[in-house]
Amino acid sequence: MENQSKTGRILIADDNPANCELLEAYLSELDCEVAIAEDGQQTLDKVASFKPDLILLDVMMPKLSGFEVCQKIKSDPELKKIMILMVTALNELGDIERAVEAGTNDFLSKPVNRITLLKRVENMLALKDVTDENERLRQYIQKVEEA
Repeated sequence: MENQSKTGRILIADDNPANCELLEAYLSELDCEVAIAEDGQQTLDKVASFKPDLILLDVMMPKLSGFEVCQKIKSDPELKKIMILMVTALNELGDIERAVEAGTNDFLSKPVNRITLLKRVENMLALKDVTDENERLRQYIQKVEEA
């Protein structure tokens, strides 16, 4: 059961190539597929094609901010189960409140600590697995009751 949650798909959304490289290097310790998006619109496009389980989402990006991207994903019934970890240099209380209002699942302040990032990612992927399994069971029970 432990290895089952090790095959996550993670989208890194950050307009700073150095940040993307660093996050990708940290995530290389996990058995997961990683994709990169460089702005808010590209993030939404990659969500459609890559179908991530988790997005590491920067707040300050061109075209659409992380807040806007998060809000769009979380308001879409087909996408709202995607876990979002906002990774941001902003750490004012107002920014955290905006992130929560936009629907983020969690947030991490820059500079990112490798161990903290890895534990959060592992926990969020495990939570997504449990949530997905609950949904599968709910659908199965519904089909059985309708039969």
